Amino acid sequence: MGEKSLIELIRRRVRGGSAVVAGIGDDCAVLRVPAAHDLLVTTDFTLENVHFRREWHPPEVVGWRCLTRGLSDIAAMGGKPRAAFLSLALERGVPQKWVDRFVAGLLEAADEFRVPLAGGDTAQSAGGIQADVVVVGSVPKGKAVLRSGARPGDQIYVTGELGGSAAAIARLREGKVRAADYERHFHPRARVEAGQWLRRRGLASAMIDVSDGLSTDLEHICEESGVGAVVEAGAIPRARVGHPTKEVALDLALHGGEDYELLFTSSQKIPAKVAGVPVTRIGRIARRRGMVLVLEDGRRRRLVARGWEHFKGNW
Repeated sequence: MGEKSLIELIRRRVRGGSAVVAGIGDDCAVLRVPAAHDLLVTTDFTLENVHFRREWHPPEVVGWRCLTRGLSDIAAMGGKPRAAFLSLALERGVPQKWVDRFVAGLLEAADEFRVPLAGGDTAQSAGGIQADVVVVGSVPKGKAVLRSGARPGDQIYVTGELGGSAAAIARLREGKVRAADYERHFHPRARVEAGQWLRRRGLASAMIDVSDGLSTDLEHICEESGVGAVVEAGAIPRARVGHPTKEVALDLALHGGEDYELLFTSSQKIPAKVAGVPVTRIGRIARRRGMVLVLEDGRRRRLVARGWEHFKGNW
């Protein structure tokens, strides 16, 4: 299918939204952001053999995860997603059926989170499949939850469970897995409602989504806030995956990425569930720089960020 036909195919399947005044079909989209709101903009690559492999991930899964990455960033600011943009580069020989299913997966996520696909670009790739998603959101003026607000004495919380996505990658290296046994990897859900709930009540002093791994993302908060952290190993909610299910190893929960849960700090007590999602206290913010891990036997050791970092590792 040629570029014009592909764009028209996508355009026919896209639903509009209240924020989109003009979408696909013009040189630019025209968006309307509510008065007294700040604009949020995030962009995320999804690259073949970096973020997915065709032999591991069905096209619908790639499309869903592609948009989830951007939605999760908006969630981490406590924002509301308003519109998404897809730039898709395909090498010659990618089957049209693969493209159709990829678009279906992305639009399924778009429909579920009520964020219209308002534009983008298509191109021929020199190698592999490359998708870049831009998500635009908004938040009441001055109310975005940043990484820089953590203070000594704040408690550290995380939504959901950690390590499930990394456990799926480990199993995929060994052979095929059932997607149903590793839901958080194949069908992750951005915690948009939980992020908005925390922001509306002013409960989160700092927040980030767990995309690169707990240790690395917590280090981002510490660096931006100028603080340290003490994490309790026994408190970390570890995912139960596989068939029969079993708890993932501590290292996967600490350093595995792509869980897309929310990691946040607060000076107030947080309910056990937020917007229907379990929340667990896993430690506290300290005045002294650096991160410390307290093991279940009481021993303490330095917690080193060993999550994902581009240019330092790959599948």
